[in-house]
Amino acid sequence: MAWAPNSAKFAVCTVDRVILLYDEQGERRDKFSTKPADSKYGKKSYTVKSMAFSPDSTKIAIAQTDNIIFVYKIGEDWGDKKVICNKFVQTSAVTCLLWPAEHSIVFGLAEGKIRVANTKTNKSSTIYGTESYVVSLTSNVSGKGILSGHADGTVVRYFFDDEGSGESQGKLLTHPCPPYALAWGSSSIIVAGCDKKIVAYGKEGHILQTFDYSRDRSEKEFTVAATSPSGQSVVLGSYDRLRVFNWSPRRAAWDEASPKEIPNLYTITALAWKKDGSRLCAGTLCGGVEQFDCCLRRSIYKNKFEMTYVGLSQVIVKNLSTGTRVVLKSHYAYEIDEVKIMGRDRYLVAHTSETLLLGDLGSNRLSEVAWQGSGGNEKFFFENETVCMVFNAGELTLVEYGNNEILGSVRTEFMNPHLISVRLNERRQRGVDDNKKLAYLIDIKTIAIVDLAGGYNLGAVSHDSKIDWLELNETGRKLLFRDKKLRLNLFDIESGIKTTVLSFCSYVQWVPGSDVVVAQNRGNLCVWYNIDSPERVTMFPLRGDVVDLERTNGKTEVIVTEGVNTVSYTLDEGLIEFGTAIDDGDYHRCFAALGDASKARFLNETNKIADSISKEYGGDGTEHYQVKARLAMLDKNYKLAEMYYLEQNAIDEVMEMYQELHMWDDCIAVAEAKGHPELDNLRRSYYSWLMETNQNEKAGEVKESAGDYMGAVNLYLKAGLPAKAAWLAMSRDELLASSDVINRITSALIKGEFYERAGDLFEKIKNNQRALDCYRKGSAFRKAVELARVAFPSEVVKLEEAWGDYLVQQKQMDAAINHYIESGCSSKAVEAAIGARQWKKALHIVELQEDRSSAKYYLKIAQHYASIQEFEVAERLFVKGDHIKDAIDMYTQAGRWEQAHKLAVKCMTQDEVSSLYISRAYELEKEGKYKEAERLFVTVSEPDLAITMYKKNRMYDDTIRLVARHHKDLLQETHIHLAKELEVEGRFQEAEYHYIEGQDWKAAVNMYGTNDMWEEAYRVSKGHGPASAHKQVAYLWAKNLGGEAAVKLLNKFGLLEMAIDFSAENRSFDFAFELARLSMKEKIPQIHLKNAMFLEDEGKFNEAEVEFIKAGKPKEAVMMYIHIQDWSGAQRVAEAHDPDSMADVLVGQAKSCFEQKDFQKAEAFLLRAQRPELAIKYYKDAEMWSDAMRICKEYLPNKLGLLQEEYEKEAAKKGKRGVEGMVEQAREWEQSGEYARAVDCYLKVKDSSNAALLEKCWMKAAELSIKFLSREKAIDVVQAVGPRLVQLRKCSAAAELYLNLDLIKEAVDAFIEGEEWNKAKRVAKELDPRLEGYVDQCYKEHLKNQGKVDSLVGVDVMAALDMYVERGQWEKCIDTASKQNFKVLHKYIALYATHLIKEGEAEKVLSLYAQHGAPANPQNFNIYKRLFLELMSLHDRDSAEAYRMWADLRDFLHLLCENLTKSSEANSPAHEDFEQMLVISHYYATRSAAKGIDQLSALAAKLSISLLRHTEFIPADKAFYEAGLAAKAVGWENMAFIFLNRFLDLADGIDEGTLDALDHTDFQDTDIPFEVPLPSKLHISVEKREEIRDWVLTVSMDQRVEQVLPRDERDTYEASLVAANTGIRSLPCIITGYPVLRSKIEFKRPGMAANKDDWNKFLMATKTTHSPECQDVLKFIAHWCGGLPSAGYSFQ
Repeated sequence: MAWAPNSAKFAVCTVDRVILLYDEQGERRDKFSTKPADSKYGKKSYTVKSMAFSPDSTKIAIAQTDNIIFVYKIGEDWGDKKVICNKFVQTSAVTCLLWPAEHSIVFGLAEGKIRVANTKTNKSSTIYGTESYVVSLTSNVSGKGILSGHADGTVVRYFFDDEGSGESQGKLLTHPCPPYALAWGSSSIIVAGCDKKIVAYGKEGHILQTFDYSRDRSEKEFTVAATSPSGQSVVLGSYDRLRVFNWSPRRAAWDEASPKEIPNLYTITALAWKKDGSRLCAGTLCGGVEQFDCCLRRSIYKNKFEMTYVGLSQVIVKNLSTGTRVVLKSHYAYEIDEVKIMGRDRYLVAHTSETLLLGDLGSNRLSEVAWQGSGGNEKFFFENETVCMVFNAGELTLVEYGNNEILGSVRTEFMNPHLISVRLNERRQRGVDDNKKLAYLIDIKTIAIVDLAGGYNLGAVSHDSKIDWLELNETGRKLLFRDKKLRLNLFDIESGIKTTVLSFCSYVQWVPGSDVVVAQNRGNLCVWYNIDSPERVTMFPLRGDVVDLERTNGKTEVIVTEGVNTVSYTLDEGLIEFGTAIDDGDYHRCFAALGDASKARFLNETNKIADSISKEYGGDGTEHYQVKARLAMLDKNYKLAEMYYLEQNAIDEVMEMYQELHMWDDCIAVAEAKGHPELDNLRRSYYSWLMETNQNEKAGEVKESAGDYMGAVNLYLKAGLPAKAAWLAMSRDELLASSDVINRITSALIKGEFYERAGDLFEKIKNNQRALDCYRKGSAFRKAVELARVAFPSEVVKLEEAWGDYLVQQKQMDAAINHYIESGCSSKAVEAAIGARQWKKALHIVELQEDRSSAKYYLKIAQHYASIQEFEVAERLFVKGDHIKDAIDMYTQAGRWEQAHKLAVKCMTQDEVSSLYISRAYELEKEGKYKEAERLFVTVSEPDLAITMYKKNRMYDDTIRLVARHHKDLLQETHIHLAKELEVEGRFQEAEYHYIEGQDWKAAVNMYGTNDMWEEAYRVSKGHGPASAHKQVAYLWAKNLGGEAAVKLLNKFGLLEMAIDFSAENRSFDFAFELARLSMKEKIPQIHLKNAMFLEDEGKFNEAEVEFIKAGKPKEAVMMYIHIQDWSGAQRVAEAHDPDSMADVLVGQAKSCFEQKDFQKAEAFLLRAQRPELAIKYYKDAEMWSDAMRICKEYLPNKLGLLQEEYEKEAAKKGKRGVEGMVEQAREWEQSGEYARAVDCYLKVKDSSNAALLEKCWMKAAELSIKFLSREKAIDVVQAVGPRLVQLRKCSAAAELYLNLDLIKEAVDAFIEGEEWNKAKRVAKELDPRLEGYVDQCYKEHLKNQGKVDSLVGVDVMAALDMYVERGQWEKCIDTASKQNFKVLHKYIALYATHLIKEGEAEKVLSLYAQHGAPANPQNFNIYKRLFLELMSLHDRDSAEAYRMWADLRDFLHLLCENLTKSSEANSPAHEDFEQMLVISHYYATRSAAKGIDQLSALAAKLSISLLRHTEFIPADKAFYEAGLAAKAVGWENMAFIFLNRFLDLADGIDEGTLDALDHTDFQDTDIPFEVPLPSKLHISVEKREEIRDWVLTVSMDQRVEQVLPRDERDTYEASLVAANTGIRSLPCIITGYPVLRSKIEFKRPGMAANKDDWNKFLMATKTTHSPECQDVLKFIAHWCGGLPSAGYSFQ
């Protein structure tokens, strides 16, 4: 295993030779396979013995046993390609390896050599050789020295650099065994091996300490050791254990810390210590890697930094927000007390006993300086980024970050950063290497300035007022300071001059990187670009206050607050840079600042001249004329330079200057003025210089000025300046006359394409045709047209067109239009007008044209009008030019979809419209016009495309809006999908919103949990989850936090206990323990118990045992071992922790032995456990009864009897075999006189298959008990045997046994049980007459139960009848009752009648009473009334067929009334009711008879109408319905209408449940009753009712009926018995029920009469039709009315 030096990677090589790479959190991020030295030997031909990272952490060296080292480049990032970059082949196996320095890998071989491999040269060499196998290799803390351990016990030391320690090299010591575990601490060497001893050696190999573990049996050999990066701790690995040793500097010895014991870890084979000391990894023989936290303590500082104390003298400081870390370490190995982070969280401060540690986290520069403890009263100031100011007891100490020496110390009482100024090498200057200056206050009015590098005073400034601010410039040459009177002073340190530069100074600052000063006094901003001239100040008026100064990116800004606004003023950067260069005395840089290299060079030369002159002549060289002249030249003031030279009469130098500058004219002028002899030569050389340098023009001008025109022309032509030659020619007539000259000039002009000039020349010599051609070629159309108008008029039109074309070419469209119009080219004119954007003009021209060709211009013009949003004009033009599509585009682009759609629909198919809109929408989408695109998509019903667009562009609100509008069903799904996308992008707030909207709060919680945003997760679960969700989240949050933080959190939510229980339930025991230990110690045993149960389930019994014991439940551990039959374990735990459980162990062992049929052992165990009863049980279970009895007799004699019984039961269960045994036993006891036992045994015989045997045994038992046992016992036995015999149907035998003991009742019962009734009666009669009744009663019950009712009749007729009733055998019941008296008969008839009425069988009841008569018993009245009402309510009984029923009812009622007349109930209200019922049933019977004969239909109708006066008995709706239909049938429409209308009113009343709303006007003054009972339901079907309703409506609409009942001579309704006026009551007709008025027939019985007409009609019909029904009616009338009248007919 190996940790990378940058602590970011951890490499592990497993037995399968694969390198696994982990990050510092222990998560696997990468892996790669190693390879053999030679692939022909196969992958398994080697093992990896050691590996190490390179110092830059980008490579890994692998040591292999196949004599090779491979170096793999693994790169800086995870997943970088792995490449072999070096391989070193050796002569024997490589056993160990280190990589201490950049290119040097140190390794040991099996042959004993220690070698070094250079990765740069790819070569390896031997450092030293021994004869013994190298077993270990380690380096010191700095990596500059190595130790090698060899198999013969030698340890050898070698230094690459002994760092001045003077320690020896070579063989250092010999250890008693091979030093496999070898560690080199900061002050000592630790060696250990297979002899179980750890020896600490001093620096020169003498023994300091020995730790001997050879007597500790649990300890095994030491295999490996590791030193902490600080060298203060050493860890050694052995079997199941890590031993830790810490160096104590005070004792100068190693202290052993408590070892880390880990059961079942097995041998530790590798150790690797993380380079920052915070982690130690241990690898084991079984392939496990355990990571240990090595910090002494860890703390969080201000919630921003994590401090990890990995050793006494080493602390890792980690910035929690950025993840960056700094390792703070004492170089002298002193213990670090406390680390503080100060100065805007940028600077570290820490103390040890002897030193002070300071550091800059920003630049990672750390310092450790000697510091005598001052009780921590120091004050630290971090205003300066390069130096820390420490103020302590009046002394100021300066420490430069990254330097371990104190920079300087001074005494001062003024510890304000504004009163101290330190400058350390801030601006490099020429010739100055180390520039470190300090200015501070000695007292309130005196400043001292110190050179820190040299350690001497540079000077002091005394002032007359208190100083409140001071600052050196960056070079430390100038000091600015301000006093209490707000005066700003400048002190020049070199000259010692003090100047006041500003009064009322409220702000002052040096501009960074320069010597420019910015200050404010009242309303002015003051800037000194050159501080050496303090009087030269640049001022700007200000309205606010200067608050800051910023210089970044080549720009300097002064920040000013003006009220609430902040304004910045920019300073002149060039001046700042220039001024700084001037201050630094670097003039080259001045010009460099101005970017002028040539001036910089010239200045350099000038400086050299000045220097040489001052050297030669002394004094100031800059005052010399040459220097002054050069500076004037630099200033481009050549006349001044000339003056300086001429003052000294240095004419040649002036001329040389002018010649050098090629200023020949000035040179010649000077020569002329001074009459220089070289004047002519000068002129010649000027001309020849001109010619040499091809300056022909200048030469021509020289010729021209000299009057040589021909030569000048030649030179101009030579110079390629024919135009200049032409001008000259045109001005000189003598040249115009020469055709040769003119030809040369014109051809040169034409060749040079100076056509216009050539034209002018031709025109001058009157060659018009050539002139015109030239003008045309040179596009000088104005001149051409003017010439053509004079010389060639016909060419003018062509020229105008050409002129137009030329102007178009020159993009002068406006000018071209008129020329085209002049030339008549209208289409070109249009194009020009369009080109010139003169749209009205273009439109005007187009509209004037006749031909079709102009149509193409409409498009362009229309497009213009579209662009200026004159859509109507544009549309008209588009349509005119057949470009409707463009018009549509115009409208769509303008967002006028309605107009676009209107046009599109006119000229395009639906598909085209769709594709147009969709493609346009896509374009809009590209332009980012999403709303417009959406409108287009929706217009063509493609909302999905809009949704896709919004989704693609992450405009999720719009996506959701559209999904909600167009796909409500997918809304939830969309929310979830968006949420997932947002989550991936890290936009959690938005993702949460969508998860919640999508009703998937769990996903939101998971998201926050995964991203460690637990507060959010908690909020979501609380707000949106079910009741207990937030608890679960709180739990997970806590688990994520761990430690105190988790406890605080859970306490805050009141979920601590629940969380502990939950984590224990979920097997997160570490977390449960952590919580319990920190907060609820009483819960710990409970968690141990749960852990134990879990471990037991997992089969980890040893661990489970430990946990059970920790939980205080040793018994559970015992039970566990018993369960898995680990008896030794069970016994061990029971003996040690729970002696009471010992018995359980023995019992368990016994049970196991019994199962293995080892009975003897089992019995021994149980007797040891004092559990004989269990031994008996097990023997019983094994059916070893003899052994069971033996144990029982010996140990539990009191239970022998019970056992015996049990045995007998068991025997009984075994059937025949058991029974025979039992009988045999009984006989034995009988023979031996043990009668009681014998009886018990006989009684126990139970074999259902052998009844004879049973009877024999039981009888035997009874006989023996009667003969030999006491009477009580005998009675008990007989009472037991008797029922058994009865069960076997041996009732007589049982009875005889009972009689033997005078048990008379039992004997009688036995006979009864055997149905021997006679014997039972006889015994009762003779022995106990009291029982006779009992026997009779039983006999009756028996007959009843047997259903032998017929037999029962003979014994108890009433009981028999009741039984018939019970069974529903009514016919039999009535038949039997009829044989009894009349009263009995009618009791049962009444019962039967009630039963039939309930069953809805009223007609059967009628026939019953018709058959058996109608007694006038008041208790039967209800039945009679109910019978009558039931029959009245029957449907469809108003026909001829129903006659028989009505006649039976009439006859029954007649009989009843006759009986009533003779009884005590005569003339009672009940009697009157029955008389009424008789009349009604007579009317019904007569009506049925009449219905069968057509000529009696009116009679039948009258009967129906008469029945209306009896509606208190007849259902009213039925009566009116039948009366109405009857009246309608015979054509009495008035009556039919009134009755049926009344029927409808009644029907509505029945629906409503009340008749209160009935209108009785139609029936005033009639005997039809108003108050009638409400029928329970309508008599007829709804359909029939609706038919009636339709008829009544039709009739009422026709108005053909009068709604009045017909009246007779009494002025009364014709069917009413009572006269309206007089109140006289007439008799009803016996045939029709109508009142009998004039011609009547009277009968013998008073009150009986008939209308003569109706009577005769009825008689006549009977006679003619021979109707048996009518004959029956007459027969009844004769019977009822006491005979027929004498005039009657007789019927035979």
